[in-house]
Amino acid sequence: MKIDGKAWRSIWVQPDGWSVGIIDQTKLPHAFITARLASASEASHAIKSMMVRGAPLIGATAAYGLCFALREDASDNALNRAYAFLLAARPTAINLRWALDEMRNLLLPLPPAQRVEAGYATAAKICDDDVAICENIGVHGLRLIEDAARDNPEREVNILTHCNAGWLATVDWGTALAPIYMAHDAGVNVHVWVDETRPRNQGAALTAWELGKHGVPHTIIADNAGGHLMQHARVDMCIVGTDRTTARGDVCNKIGTYLKALAAHDNGVPFYVALPSTTIDWTIEDGIASIPIEERAPEEMTRITGRTANGDLCDVDIAAPGSPAGNYAFDVTPARLVSGLITERGVCAASSTAMLELFPERGK
Repeated sequence: MKIDGKAWRSIWVQPDGWSVGIIDQTKLPHAFITARLASASEASHAIKSMMVRGAPLIGATAAYGLCFALREDASDNALNRAYAFLLAARPTAINLRWALDEMRNLLLPLPPAQRVEAGYATAAKICDDDVAICENIGVHGLRLIEDAARDNPEREVNILTHCNAGWLATVDWGTALAPIYMAHDAGVNVHVWVDETRPRNQGAALTAWELGKHGVPHTIIADNAGGHLMQHARVDMCIVGTDRTTARGDVCNKIGTYLKALAAHDNGVPFYVALPSTTIDWTIEDGIASIPIEERAPEEMTRITGRTANGDLCDVDIAAPGSPAGNYAFDVTPARLVSGLITERGVCAASSTAMLELFPERGK
């Protein structure tokens, strides 16, 4: 994707050939600042603090974090320690474990002297594969938007999204936003309702920033406005991302996604989930019972960062002093509420049978 005319990925190898650069997403949308990661500890901190976020980007960052650890010690014990350390950074997104498993499974059989070079090559492949996967998600999702445009040729296609599932959450293109970017670039008259996505405001801060930089028409709305818009036929479809999807199609995404799915179901609005297959956890069926839900610091609920009239950034307390806050970062949308899964291999129903038809190798 491009920022002010310059092409960017969300993570890249620095000119030194071994450290990586990232966009510090905690500073957006008020400032575009990059940061350098050069150790496993820095990679873990970037994931925990949400300097990087989004399931695919978390996995890519952890892969490079393992490479940093191997530069210091490439032994079996060190590799396993680094794996466990990075895996603990965040609990919900399955791509973190998937990427680290890919790295460890390839590297452990190799002699320690070969592991650093092989590790960097594998991390680079994880990134390149993610770009190709997200581009294919865009191609398949584009057809759904084009169908909606043909059904209503005299007006724009209104799409509601939640949280940020754009290129900032992946290495490039994004998941839920990839079809939207492709539709816009193809000349489809598309407009996006952007949930603010409290408490961290990833929609208002990140999705709106991305869409604005790309020139896609959009409107930021309060999280609770989606149902109202659906009741008044102002939403043609919802497209969201996911941090983990079960083998039967339950979807774990940013808190509030479940409520959007309920409203969409009640109003007959298609509710799609865009995801790379690396985000499917084939080991579990029941998302509500089996997916660990991250609980983050209560300060994310009770404080907010903003820009003052004179341009300064500051944190402001917004809650009643002394009141406790529960900060649940994700919820699970049951498969019965999902109209379809948009994957790199096509669109399928949110069911184990349909998913295995697209990915038959997982049934072996």
